[in-house]
This record gives sequence, structure tokens and C-alpha cells, in this order.
Amino acid sequence: MSNSVNLEDVPSESITTEILRRMRCSSKPDKRLILIGPPGSGKGTQSPVIKDEYCLCHLATGDMLRAAVAAKTPLGIKAKEAMDKGELVSDDLVVGIIDEALKKPSCQKGYILDGFPRTVVQAEKLDEVFQNRGTKVDKVLNFAIDDAILEERITGRWIHPASGRSYHTKFAPPKVPGIDDVTGEPLIQRKDDTAAVLKSRLESFHRQTEPVIDYYAKKNMVVNLPAEEPPQTVTSEVKKALS
Repeated sequence: MSNSVNLEDVPSESITTEILRRMRCSSKPDKRLILIGPPGSGKGTQSPVIKDEYCLCHLATGDMLRAAVAAKTPLGIKAKEAMDKGELVSDDLVVGIIDEALKKPSCQKGYILDGFPRTVVQAEKLDEVFQNRGTKVDKVLNFAIDDAILEERITGRWIHPASGRSYHTKFAPPKVPGIDDVTGEPLIQRKDDTAAVLKSRLESFHRQTEPVIDYYAKKNMVVNLPAEEPPQTVTSEVKKALS
């Protein structure tokens, strides 16, 4: 491999840490998970926790597509052609990129698939890939949360662009509404956090992705998580479901 790292140049400390991590991981059971939930439901908070606890690789399809394009893999080149034309990357391409990623050593103990599948067709294509590999998904974690709670959670978010400090009108309000505590500069709301954008994102989530939850529910694979609860509660529910 032309882009492989020369291990002689990696500090001993890093190698030792990685060997210890792999030894600790070797006794962990394999887990193959799919995370499904609307924007703001807490998938991003739980992914790193689950990944570290069970030694899984985190496969976020958006990141993987960008990485494949940057690495100019055969699939990445095809994906870039589609993106350059302003087309959606085909399901087969995305599934191919996932299939490729599963060969990595970091995915040996299993994986978290995040942001895919979004449609039943994608779920079926994914099943084919797993069948060919002689594996299957263990659990589908459904971050179930009421739209009204999500709306409050997301549309209350305000940020100070220069520092990245974030506030929430209900849960962590600034001392003066709309003003950064430290600099006194105005706060802004990210475009994705406005009520109008959230509404359309939720509509498309329900339309496309709820059938995916039904698809896996018929196979008895879905665990419904109380995503409106605090993160620690959700984490302990995840651990309970996976134990």
C-alpha cells in the first residue's frame, strides 16, 4: 500500500496504547449495529461512546464518501463524477463503499452504521452485502423521540460564531438574550437549526426512514431507545440492549 504508515516512525507510546487497546478489545463480543434517528436525536452523542465500549468502527456514510473521493478509490472516482454533475450518489456505490470499509482492521469487532440505510431499498441492498459476507446486523438502535421535543431541543440552539460557544434558550441561556456572555457580541442561529429547515428535515425523515424501522422491526432487530432522556440514561439503555 502506497499510503501505509511506516511503523518505525510511530512513537512507541502510540504503538503500545494501540496494542493494549486491541488486547482489551479481543475479549469483546462482535457487534454489528445500525443507528437510526432524526436530526438532533442524540446519535452523534452516543456513537463515540458505543464505539469505544465495544471496539467498533464508526461508519458515517457522508464521511466515508468524502474519504473515498479524497483517496481517489475506483468507487470514489465514480462518486465524484456523480457529485460534480449535482446528482445523488447511487445506492450501489454507497453500499460498495461500505463493503470496502468493512475490510479495515478497525472494523474487525464490528461496526456502527450511521446515516444509512435511509430507505427500504438501501436496507435490502445492504442485506445482500452482509449475506455475501456471511454476516448480519445484530441490532438496529432506534433513537425514538417526539418531534415537539426535538423542535425545542434544536430551535433553541444559538451560537457565538467567533468562539464556537453555544447556548440554548431553555437549557443553557445566555445572561442577556441573544448576546454572548464573554464578548457581548450577537449570537446567531445555524441555518439547520431554524424551525422551517427542521420541519422539512423531519418530514423527509418520517417519510423515508420510518419504513426502514418497520423493515427491521419485522425481523425483530429494533431496540427503541428513549432518546428524549438525558444522554447518560440513553447510554445505559444502549448497554442494556447490547448486553
